[in-house]
Amino acid sequence: MKSRSDIKPSDYFCERDPLAFPLWQKAVIGIAGAGGLGSNAAMLLARSGIGKLIIADFDHVSISNLNRQFFNLDQIGLPKTKALEINLTRINPFIALEMHQKRVTRNNIPTLFKEADLMIEAFDKDSEKLILIETWQQHFPKKALIIASGLAGYGRSEDIKIQQEGSLYIVGDQCSALTPGIAPIAPRVMIVAAMQANLALQIIASKH
Repeated sequence: MKSRSDIKPSDYFCERDPLAFPLWQKAVIGIAGAGGLGSNAAMLLARSGIGKLIIADFDHVSISNLNRQFFNLDQIGLPKTKALEINLTRINPFIALEMHQKRVTRNNIPTLFKEADLMIEAFDKDSEKLILIETWQQHFPKKALIIASGLAGYGRSEDIKIQQEGSLYIVGDQCSALTPGIAPIAPRVMIVAAMQANLALQIIASKH
């Protein structure tokens, strides 16, 4: 088994897009929430070669998270930010990670994510989404914010779309609501997380 010291960045990052990859390496992406959307979007961005992720979440890994979140059985009880840092570093030892084990609030958003080039929203509650949208657009009106709306259930992949309103991007079917007592499941969560990550890569690459 190779250790980090055995791997050179030039080897790890081989066969990358010559135009987009240098921009991704310089980019900083914020992720508010490290659950189903946030942990999986972070994993995909780490594999893609984003230079730095800033991730904030106050929660701990529970057994009910494992049906859709990027964590393992032996990580139950760990802060999600700590468990995610371990998992992301195992995938990409060259990524810079700034992890904050705290609740994202209207007051700390401008400070926590001031370095981010764009933001990915990964909250469960609509009230938290609204706070992030309002605060982000107030402080960083020209920076993209990618939110999720409508990812419950299964099937209907063709209903998941991207809608743009200025610097705000909405990913999901925008209608399927969560059912009390029934958690979202991996496939639709992963589709939305992947679309959020892919859109982030596209936005950054468009700056060349």
